[in-house]
Amino acid sequence: MTSRRLAFLVLILSVSCLFKPFLRTVTGDDWLPIDPADLKMTSEPKAPGAPAIYLYRQVDRKDLKTAGTEYNYVRIKILTEEGRKYSTIEIPYFKQDASINISNIRARAIRPDGTVINFDGKIYDKTVEKAKGVKTLVKAFSLPDVQVGSIVEYHFNYDFTDYYIFNSYWAVSDELFTRLAKFSLKPFPEWAVRWSCPAGLPAGTAPPKQDPDRIIRMTSTDIPSFQVEDYMPPENELKFRVVFTYSEDGFENEAAKFWRKFGKKENDHLESFVGKRKELEAAVSQIVSSLDPSDSKLRKIYARVQQLKNLSYESRKTVQEEKRDKQKKIENAADVLKNGYGYGRDLNWLFVGLARAAGFDASGALVSTRDDYFFNDTRMDARELNSSVAVVKVGNKEIYCSPGTAFAPYGLLPWYETSVKGMKLNRDGGTWVQTPLPESSDSEIRRTANFHLGEDGSLEGKITLTFTGLEAVNRRQEHYDQDAEERKKYLEGLLKEYVPAAMEADLTNQPGWTASETPLVAEFDAKIPGWASGAGRHALLAAGIFSATERQIFQHADRTNAVYFPFLFRKVDDVTIQLPLDWKVSSLPKDQDQDAKAAEYTLKFEQKSGEVHITRVLRSDLIMIPKDSYPALRNFYQAVKSGDEQQIVLQPGASAASN
Repeated sequence: MTSRRLAFLVLILSVSCLFKPFLRTVTGDDWLPIDPADLKMTSEPKAPGAPAIYLYRQVDRKDLKTAGTEYNYVRIKILTEEGRKYSTIEIPYFKQDASINISNIRARAIRPDGTVINFDGKIYDKTVEKAKGVKTLVKAFSLPDVQVGSIVEYHFNYDFTDYYIFNSYWAVSDELFTRLAKFSLKPFPEWAVRWSCPAGLPAGTAPPKQDPDRIIRMTSTDIPSFQVEDYMPPENELKFRVVFTYSEDGFENEAAKFWRKFGKKENDHLESFVGKRKELEAAVSQIVSSLDPSDSKLRKIYARVQQLKNLSYESRKTVQEEKRDKQKKIENAADVLKNGYGYGRDLNWLFVGLARAAGFDASGALVSTRDDYFFNDTRMDARELNSSVAVVKVGNKEIYCSPGTAFAPYGLLPWYETSVKGMKLNRDGGTWVQTPLPESSDSEIRRTANFHLGEDGSLEGKITLTFTGLEAVNRRQEHYDQDAEERKKYLEGLLKEYVPAAMEADLTNQPGWTASETPLVAEFDAKIPGWASGAGRHALLAAGIFSATERQIFQHADRTNAVYFPFLFRKVDDVTIQLPLDWKVSSLPKDQDQDAKAAEYTLKFEQKSGEVHITRVLRSDLIMIPKDSYPALRNFYQAVKSGDEQQIVLQPGASAASN
């Protein structure tokens, strides 16, 4: 081969490598070539001040009949010292879901001088709190010796089983600015597919397009970073994303026709499930008495269903594990009673069947949840009606129940199923309903404290935390599979989070973690050293003992997103402080009453013989607060903070004053 021909061949291969990301999908341990200019870059003009950016992201998904896979490739440029935190990689997943597995994780770092460091360390599981109340399980690992100017890149596969194809989507927005992102989907070949972009697409991005090879593709550039804030609507409502919907029967042109057809089909499933009337009537005769009032009958049926094993709260099992455990298939409501277990929907439909057998007008309803997105019936995506409830008429009132939700009291839905649109099933195709929103008084945190103030300024005594309604349900569910020691550690840590000072806390009782109808009550021996501080011949005692949460909320003057509270709530503090012998109250702060109608804050002080009594109430009847109303909301919480920081002025006794 002549030198000219050899040089020409080398040139062709070099050009091929340069355009490699545009010519084929990366697999195995392959890495895309790095542009030397990317190693030298120190900032991104389109993302000023960014600590890091995505140079490139790639998502290639394949939806197959009994399995699927999604390949992800990520390249990050570290621009500042703060950006070095992105050398710790976090890949989100659901550990309890056996239908999802993460495989083939490969990672490396490239220093600004071009030196490559391949990752060969440990990968571990951890929980990450992205915003207040938003926690995610991740596979995490750290790349060593990553410098400012380095490039970090990794790739991995999500492997899906159990028809997980019906949850296909592209997450276009991400935490960092993205310079270039490429997406593809090889759809499930046997069903019709279509896609939507609920929050739109980045400026200049062309919508997804299905090519002649049936693969759907999209390329996007200059994708803005996504701002994560505490108390914001679900990320999926705000992020740019592409959602894919499959249909075995094709798609209707009109939403009304689509939902009517869907409703009839789901109603047929429900009626078939509760069809064995005699077995259900026999079961009801063992649960209730004919002399019981209607409400009492329904409560007894509800309690009986909640006694059954709820498989929805156990780790997801593979088909092989289910066979090994000899778990019998559930065909109908009678099977649930016979086997003693069922998934959440099985239990809800069983409740409907038993209620009917007891003479009630009972219906099943499919509802959307609002923890992940907000339902939009025009999208005609049946997956969005992703949960179930029972609707029972008692007198002139309809009761919404979910015995298939662990620890949910009778007549109270989990927060994400409240105030949402749903379809009440019937043979005509169903009717749209709106689930109720519980009052703030139905979900309460009550903190009762009886302290003795020491002459050294410490508070010592008993504290009782009482959680009712959704406050109790949420905590019981979050700690469903923990042991007593883990739960004890959680409650003691929670109490310490309420107090804006270092404290000692020891749980002294056994809270009722497995109950549904009773409050969750935790009792503590507690001590807060140095709570009262000296000021000349006086001692100052801060009023807001349980005020740490409100001190930390909405500190920033600016806001990017709307404010979103999951549910209405109320916090009530009842604090009694016994003063040392001969101590007196010199002055009490002014009582506070900030009534903003949808939110209210009151703080009252009473002086009795030898003690001070403080009553504090914070009520919130707010769910969604538009960004434009954020200043008013922030001002309200600033007033709460100011009230809590008020000082009670005490006159120490003669012996204390002399010290």
